[in-house]
Amino acid sequence: MSQHDPVVNPQKGRSGLSRVFHATLISLNGLRAGWGETAFRQEVLIAIVLVPLAFWLGRSWVEVALLAGSVVLVMIVELLNTAVEAAIDRIGPEWHDLSKRAKDMGSAAVLLALVLSGGIWLAALCTRFVT
Repeated sequence: MSQHDPVVNPQKGRSGLSRVFHATLISLNGLRAGWGETAFRQEVLIAIVLVPLAFWLGRSWVEVALLAGSVVLVMIVELLNTAVEAAIDRIGPEWHDLSKRAKDMGSAAVLLALVLSGGIWLAALCTRFVT
């Protein structure tokens, strides 16, 4: 890119700490946008309970990391699903098979993340209280 080319995304022209600072602001904006989604708010509220509980339930740092990490993973996948849905909706409101597939796969990814997290928590609870 030469000096006279127009910069479409000003973030691309930044470097060093300025880039890190602006990237952090963009990420915080993404979290604020995610907060506008009911599912993400519900997952955050559950995480407020489960992440501290992971430190009590986990018997090692690996268990704590798996328990807390699985909860955070659900929120990450939810944000990505919401991003896919927003991009599809930006294209247009008309029904299209590929749009439906993309949204369905995003939803399936959230479901798999929830199943994984639930399995990890169930295994930890069983290990802690059944044996």
